[in-house]
Amino acid sequence: MKNISNKIFGFGLAVLFVPALTGCMEEIEPTTIVTAEQAAESPTASEALQMAMPAYLNRYTDANGWHYSFGYPAQMMIRNILGGDTGFNVSTYASHFAYWGMNQYQGADYVFAGYIWSYYYGFLLAVNNMVGAVDPENANEAQLGALGTGLAYRALIYLDLARMYEFLPNDINSNGINADGNNVMGLTVPIVTDKTEVSIARNNPRATHEEMYNFILEDLDNAEKYIVYQETTSGQVLPDLSCVYGLKARLYMWNEDYANAQKYARLAIDNAKVGVMSKERALDTKNGMNTASDFMWAAQTTSEDDVVQTGIVNWPSWASNQTDFGYTGPSTEMFLICDANFYNRISNTDWRKLWFQAPEGSPLRDQIQYMNADYAAVTVPYAALKFHPAQGNISDYSVGAAAAVPVMRVEEMYFIEAEAAAQQNPSAGMELLKNFMTAYRDPNYASKAADKAAAIDEITFQKQVELWGEGQRFFDIKRLNIPVTRGYKDTPFYSQFRLNTTTRPAWTNLVISRNEVMNNNALQGFNNPDPSDAYTPWTE
Repeated sequence: MKNISNKIFGFGLAVLFVPALTGCMEEIEPTTIVTAEQAAESPTASEALQMAMPAYLNRYTDANGWHYSFGYPAQMMIRNILGGDTGFNVSTYASHFAYWGMNQYQGADYVFAGYIWSYYYGFLLAVNNMVGAVDPENANEAQLGALGTGLAYRALIYLDLARMYEFLPNDINSNGINADGNNVMGLTVPIVTDKTEVSIARNNPRATHEEMYNFILEDLDNAEKYIVYQETTSGQVLPDLSCVYGLKARLYMWNEDYANAQKYARLAIDNAKVGVMSKERALDTKNGMNTASDFMWAAQTTSEDDVVQTGIVNWPSWASNQTDFGYTGPSTEMFLICDANFYNRISNTDWRKLWFQAPEGSPLRDQIQYMNADYAAVTVPYAALKFHPAQGNISDYSVGAAAAVPVMRVEEMYFIEAEAAAQQNPSAGMELLKNFMTAYRDPNYASKAADKAAAIDEITFQKQVELWGEGQRFFDIKRLNIPVTRGYKDTPFYSQFRLNTTTRPAWTNLVISRNEVMNNNALQGFNNPDPSDAYTPWTE
């Protein structure tokens, strides 16, 4: 195993009390970019602008020694930890992600708030460079296609940000009044585009839910118009029309426009170039859940990428429990695990249960496919087996860490379609769910959900199973006001993760970093309340 003991902080060491990392204001100041005319004269320049966007998905930063800084997949992992059904069995090595799970140091002054903010707004800089380089009135078809991909990327970023930072009521703060006495209910984040002047950016208020919704929808309407000219997805790292429809489905769900959410989820399904992943493919220990061609939209690393070359600061190092080079797995005896209550609710006839290590005595134990037979005896119950290193290589990080990570999968669209239908007509939504489950996941599937609340609970649970570990559960917890329960008898989570809430957790309203607040006058006094230490860990 790659020696990581000298590269991490011990769990008991103090968190870095430093200003947040790079704030948005340092990221969005205008830079010299390629103009549409220059891009037209230089295909290489145009392509570089476009490919800078998927490159940012895997951006590695030296985050003061913290090893959570591996781009968009790291944001997924953070949301996994915040979502309630993902954690670690022990504290060893986990400190890099653990403070999100413990709900500690989440305020504006700490690196944890700073990293999320600086990553997304740095990403926006790369995207705005692409969008700003194309004048649609004078562009050729290739440039219009590139513009379409840029607008789709921008919508992806802002939809993530809006759903993470929008303040919604919770069991710690139900009225949205922050420590400064201001009401931040429903506020999202400042909107920065390719046309935003520095003077505006320095006094740029948080957009309301409605303002952000309208902005994202306009970007997606234009993306839908232009992206049809894009001839390639470059191996699924550039979005296509189906991804634009998928983003619209997510957006309409956030805005509770269920008719349109259902419509665009179906359009995404019908236009997707990939189908539903089969059992055989998903459980394939060499290619399962690590291959871009299986996803609508992917983050793809190569052996030359910095996140791969680190050996340990990458998705497989943290998400795959079957590598010898990573933070999690038999070599470290620390495992990424799922919630036991979540696991026990999955039917034994649903093959997706094989994505997790079965407890001793389970009839599923003999059905699980291990990358190394010796791991069967040492992998703890509920450990994730869903994500595999590239090519099934568990020992060479230059190969195994160069895996694809799903940004969007067609399976998500089936569950959005079903829930959106159920929000309008519960029986219609349950029929869609049954059709998907019996065709693709569990031939014996049946549900007793008899009313709207039960139907939505069942649909979103099956979505949770399908998308476990992909960073999406966080959004449903926040949107639907679902409580988190990690503390209970025989919980597999280690002690400081055992937090229970009665509503959506207060920590789902992320706090804007201090750097941004200091540089943006309109944010002063209008940050989200700090949720740190608001809950006491459960004890028996």
